[in-house]
Amino acid sequence: MQLQGRKAVVCGLAQSGLAAIELLVRQGAEAVACDAKPLGQLPEAAALIDRLCVEFRLQGEGVLDGADLVILSPGVRPDQPLFVEARERGAELIGDVELACRFLRGPIMGITGANGKTTVTSLAGHLLRECGIPVQVGGNIGTQAVSAMVETSRDGQWNVLELSSFQTEMFRQARVHIGVALNVTPDHLDRHHTLEEYAGAKLNMFAGQRPEDFAVLNAGDLITRSWVEAVRGQVHWFNGGGRVERGYWLNGSMLMAGDEEWMPASEISLRGHHNLENVLAAGCACELAGADRHGMRRAVANFPGVEHRIEFVRTRRGVDYFNDSKATNVDATIKALESFDSGLWVILGGKDKDSDYRPLRQLLTSRARAALLIGAAAQKITSHIEGSVHIEQCGDLSSAIDYAQARAVPGDTVLLAPACASFDQFKSYEH
Repeated sequence: MQLQGRKAVVCGLAQSGLAAIELLVRQGAEAVACDAKPLGQLPEAAALIDRLCVEFRLQGEGVLDGADLVILSPGVRPDQPLFVEARERGAELIGDVELACRFLRGPIMGITGANGKTTVTSLAGHLLRECGIPVQVGGNIGTQAVSAMVETSRDGQWNVLELSSFQTEMFRQARVHIGVALNVTPDHLDRHHTLEEYAGAKLNMFAGQRPEDFAVLNAGDLITRSWVEAVRGQVHWFNGGGRVERGYWLNGSMLMAGDEEWMPASEISLRGHHNLENVLAAGCACELAGADRHGMRRAVANFPGVEHRIEFVRTRRGVDYFNDSKATNVDATIKALESFDSGLWVILGGKDKDSDYRPLRQLLTSRARAALLIGAAAQKITSHIEGSVHIEQCGDLSSAIDYAQARAVPGDTVLLAPACASFDQFKSYEH
């Protein structure tokens, strides 16, 4: 991609947008920074703009005048009228991840799905590293924006990227050499409106593949299984529910690689059946990237897990506390509930994403002592789960913790698995 002399407007000045501006400037583009907030409310952006001598524009009419390239950060909706008009007059619109992918050196492994992305991305990086294969990890995980990875990318080094639907919906030509689709269940419907649109945004990750590339699909997920004819790469499968023709699968308590036994499930410390599927997906993808099975088995056994994903916090007065703040949709919360047998005090709530919480009812009835509700979605969740379990309106997280701590008995578990976004009371799920 030739950027020398092109006028490029970056819309959205969070972390990934700022990294995109730096990349554009290094490549010789005339970069313009744009955000819906005034610069006075964006101290980090203001410092970068001052250092690079970049023009700032407040989002509104005329903000894209003169631009032949428009870069959208993941949090910016591409269906806004000013972006539609820019495309109609011939400007190129791409996401900040697509921009970065066109400059990354080394092959790319992209991992998407409604749930499990962070675990599989972290695990894939760990497996490759432990098998002696050069790798860097970034994307929708941690603090490493993809544009910031360009400077540290090298030929022969894998770039393992966690990719959200907000990122993949803007994919046009980005080439993912190994694409992994974990699952598609309802999420972010406040942005994508329908499950079909959400699934289409995920499928976009494979748009730039070539016949020599690979698509690792979940044979146990109806939607990802249906993509077999749509993807351009060679299809390999993973399946936690039975045999697959080509790929990794679960045979009782044994993880299989093709027709060969790979490792027993007892060697995996991560809780829940869904994490066995995550290990299968990562193993299949990493073997395609050159990792050997024996090395991967050793690496899986010493993988510490991921922060905020069914993460053990501590035991206090005989009560276990687990943080699954990454469970920001209903399906993720279901998987968290399934990882425990009984005695649960479940903290639910936050910012609603147009979700249906009724699928939680059965598991709450059979495994939970109470649902402790917090945040803006509390009343909607109440209307969906009422009658299934005792409901306590706690308002915020600290009050929910206090309530559970005062009533839980030894052997119980207090579980934060909100089924919502966190942005009503927190900056992010990590916060």
